Amino acid sequence: MARTLILMRHGKSGYPPGVADHDRPLAPRGRREAGLAGDWLRATQPAIDAVRCSTATRTRETLTATGITAPVEFEPSIYEASPRTLLELIRLTADEIETLLLIGHAPGIPSTAWELAADRNSDAAVALSRKFPTSALAVLEFDRPWADVDTGTGDLIRFHVPR
Repeated sequence: MARTLILMRHGKSGYPPGVADHDRPLAPRGRREAGLAGDWLRATQPAIDAVRCSTATRTRETLTATGITAPVEFEPSIYEASPRTLLELIRLTADEIETLLLIGHAPGIPSTAWELAADRNSDAAVALSRKFPTSALAVLEFDRPWADVDTGTGDLIRFHVPR
């Protein structure tokens, strides 16, 4: 069974004075672009079976703005996660999950997408390497169980920036 991993960077956040980084909310532009990302996901992905989302306010608000209603697990370790941490979380995904949406932060999300991609010369990989802006999505496919996902084993089939 093929597996699809969608890595999403949270929407553009605001910077209200006196608010800790973890608690920063989305800016109006972030809500709008996350909504566009949700529209794109519904149009291109037949189903999202599960979501793993950072506990940060801006990632939670991003998920809400997408309108994706798959079962969600809020995971504190996604906040400030390295690609290694994110890969460990991906490997823990249940076998029955075909499509996983993971919502997190830079630099972890962009770095993980880059490391998982087998072909770094594809159009999608070249676009991803230039910039992975807020609300952007990298879609990777794997021909193996989640437990066997590793560096260079994914096909980066799409990179989308909702604007």
